Amino acid sequence: MRHQLEAVIFDWAGTIVDFGSFAPTQIFVDAFKAAYDFDLTLAEARGPMGLGKWQHIEALGRDPVVGARWAAQFGRPMNDADIRHIYDTFIPLQVERVGLHADLIPGALETVAQLREQGYRVGSTTGYPRQVMARLIEIAAASGYAPDCTVCADDLEAGARPGPWMALDCVRQLKLGAVSHCVKVDDTLPGIAEGLNAGMWTVGLALSGSPAGWTLAEYQAASDSERAVVRQRVGTEFRAAGAHYVIDSVADLLPVLELIEQRLARGERP
Repeated sequence: MRHQLEAVIFDWAGTIVDFGSFAPTQIFVDAFKAAYDFDLTLAEARGPMGLGKWQHIEALGRDPVVGARWAAQFGRPMNDADIRHIYDTFIPLQVERVGLHADLIPGALETVAQLREQGYRVGSTTGYPRQVMARLIEIAAASGYAPDCTVCADDLEAGARPGPWMALDCVRQLKLGAVSHCVKVDDTLPGIAEGLNAGMWTVGLALSGSPAGWTLAEYQAASDSERAVVRQRVGTEFRAAGAHYVIDSVADLLPVLELIEQRLARGERP
């Protein structure tokens, strides 16, 4: 079959590296504690995952439960100065520790190698700011992963997820012919929205990312029935958000690309 797809655009944490997306979530907990002695749970920190980090903190401040606890502790809602202070606390912690959660997700290298063998371009977008990604790009390259482009949450004036801008900038940088010839792969709802808003095919990852919240060891130790429960929960959320396909991890991507190629050949579009 002649390929119509031109590129796959991957997220980073929870998609290609950092099984379970623990680097950003734990740092949010630590940053809130260090900046304001405010207790945030790991589950709460995961809630807005996929947004840019400034927007993530802002969303936590607006969360009904977190926001109410903040107001009870400080006597007022979270404001822009609070967000700035938490963000400025978060960034150096993230740069310092991003390497602790930078292992490639099983199957990622093999999948990307097969994509390149078949002539696909490989782009990437991330909720990390450029300052953090400079370190993570270096670590990933040493492990064998180097996408053709990486667009960060603070690269574009137009903004980050759930808007289409980062994904569309990948299209520009890769000089692709059509957004319908791109596939966005992500483990978060804002990342899926990014792809949909850009007019791309979207694939959600049910078990390797933030919504599942498993470490690699926990995933490997889980029974088939335990995996099925999480797969159903996360998959339902992704499909309700409009994801075209849901798979367990990036290792399962290639058969989905074949299905998309067949749909394109029939004249279908995302």
